[in-house]
Amino acid sequence: MATITAADVNKLRQQTGAGMMDCRKALVESDGDFEQAVDYLRKKGQKVAALRSDRETKEGVIIAKTAADGKSGVIVGLGCETDFVAKNEDFVKFAQSIVDLALANNITTVEALSAAPLDGATVADKVNDQVAKIGEKITLNKFEYVTGEAVTAYIHGNYRMGVLVGFNQPVAEEVGKDVAMQIAAMNPVAIDASGVSEETIAREKEIAIEQIKAEGKTAEMAEKIAAGKLNKFFKESTLLQQAFVKDNNKSVADYLKSVNAGLTVTAFKRVALG
Repeated sequence: MATITAADVNKLRQQTGAGMMDCRKALVESDGDFEQAVDYLRKKGQKVAALRSDRETKEGVIIAKTAADGKSGVIVGLGCETDFVAKNEDFVKFAQSIVDLALANNITTVEALSAAPLDGATVADKVNDQVAKIGEKITLNKFEYVTGEAVTAYIHGNYRMGVLVGFNQPVAEEVGKDVAMQIAAMNPVAIDASGVSEETIAREKEIAIEQIKAEGKTAEMAEKIAAGKLNKFFKESTLLQQAFVKDNNKSVADYLKSVNAGLTVTAFKRVALG
């Protein structure tokens, strides 16, 4: 049986961030082998995560950031159980390190991100380390990737929401931010009507028809009025047709045309906590 010193325990604690008693137990169980002790703590983290699987991670941080060339960006959501943990500086820095890793390696899926190496372990392992360290359920639960000729990233409300917007040509920072803030505030369902799913269109049309029939209108009349209501839905719920929040006299499409006749949005993602 190896002799476990206070220095050994402190070294493992500094390396992993786990509690003193947990580190001592890990070293005892692994007979002083540091690598096995780290594995023990990771397994403990996985066990804690499993025990807390019924907990909800409605708190956390959402970070949006673009690559150095400005032509791609990611949104990463790292969830936790409490606002106290979400506001912890080390927790935010950990989330930022995951974002930087994704951008540096051009990672496009959450599966690839979870398996990517970060400081000698995978991101998934590092998340489990956080579970062991913090004692809350921690999840890498949101990830989005956008490319374009130019991509703008926007973080709203102290890491409560992140937005990415892709454009078909370079844009000034102010223009990109204007559109990103529009998306944050108005939560459009698509860029334009062509991007709205058939399922959504069918649902909106069905609701409109039933509302009109309830008013005593005929089925034929209901169909015609429903078409008008559907056009109103597109105007209110698709980005380019929405009224521009900084000038309600023009649409977002009109605003972009005033900047450059050919400027438009090619993609966007909006991710919020909860």
